[in-house]
Amino acid sequence: MADHPGVVGDAMRHAAGGGKRLRGFLVLESARLHGVPQDRAIWPAAAIEAMHAYSLVHDDLPAMDDDDLRRGQPTVHVKWDEAIAILAGDALQALAFECATRPEVGTAALRADLALSLARAAGGRGMVLGQAMDIAAETAATPLTLAEITALQAGKTGALFEWSAAAGALMAGGDPLALRVYARAFGLAFQIADDILDVEGSEQAAGKRLGKDGAAGKATFVSLLGLDGARARAADLVEQACDALAPYGGDAENLRDAARFAIARQS
Repeated sequence: MADHPGVVGDAMRHAAGGGKRLRGFLVLESARLHGVPQDRAIWPAAAIEAMHAYSLVHDDLPAMDDDDLRRGQPTVHVKWDEAIAILAGDALQALAFECATRPEVGTAALRADLALSLARAAGGRGMVLGQAMDIAAETAATPLTLAEITALQAGKTGALFEWSAAAGALMAGGDPLALRVYARAFGLAFQIADDILDVEGSEQAAGKRLGKDGAAGKATFVSLLGLDGARARAADLVEQACDALAPYGGDAENLRDAARFAIARQS
């Protein structure tokens, strides 16, 4: 992003700064497992981080979650204004596809496949669908059921996790099934951990406002399962995620550690 000038470039860099870089890590680790060199894998890793950053910028806008704090810093629309936030998010989304289709990534067919699957994961059948379902839930006459929340989060959080974990196998021409199963369980555990943090976490550690879901009366994994039930469900999902990596043996220990981190983290 160093070559993006002006205030929009500044806002893009602000939005992409900090964070856990977890989705990019999944790309790099899945690539390593399949013998894909890092100088190729770094581009789809950058792509998914740009896509995730865009989603946060737009999700924080007043028309959506209306948040003023992200990663311990003012959100983009607070630091600048709504127009700059929208444009920065648009530019980050475009940058994601630019990174995914860089010549260094591989053949034209591979780059097209990565771009197409990223569009599907991020769009109206994936992340955007999940976010739309989340917005609708805020004014629904009845709270969502556990099955409905699980489906919502499979799009809002899980779709980008799944793309990230599968990317390395796709780059190597391998079978991404085991990594997709891993990512689905991991992504849901990650979201349950978010719901737990929203109830009992520290805003200083999390770097964002907490308690908003409860204040809005939204159904969450915690409200439906209770804290102990949510923790147990997250732990079960982490075990499922780790089990899915059996075909990779000890080579996948970093990915297992990442799944365990999902429910131990404080931010």
